[in-house]
Amino acid sequence: MSSEPIALGKALASFDALWSPRIVTRVNDYDVRIAKVEGEHVWHVHDDTDEFFLVLDGELRICLSEPAGKRTVRLTKGEVFTVPRGTEHKPYAPTGAAILMFEPTGTATVGERHGEVPDHVDATTGHALDL
Repeated sequence: MSSEPIALGKALASFDALWSPRIVTRVNDYDVRIAKVEGEHVWHVHDDTDEFFLVLDGELRICLSEPAGKRTVRLTKGEVFTVPRGTEHKPYAPTGAAILMFEPTGTATVGERHGEVPDHVDATTGHALDL
């Protein structure tokens, strides 16, 4: 991890892959990840951790399957949302977005339980940021 400040705009400009998060830094046992997203991710669940989202640019929608039924959360630039652990969810960005996520190191982008992972989704625990 860098001992110097990291400009998120420069970090985002360093890669083009969608749904393929880059680890910007670590805080204790957590990764701070950024990603470019467009289209749909996959329905998935993180059994043991919450998942924090901050929209840096664009719009992100997160479909949630909750005990009361399904609902969609819409996030725009500067808004945050935390998906509670154990909640089935599917992020998607109809017109594209840049997001920041905060989650325990080693957390898989497709959770522990998920449907078939489409080719455009990178099932990873995050990639090193190459600046």
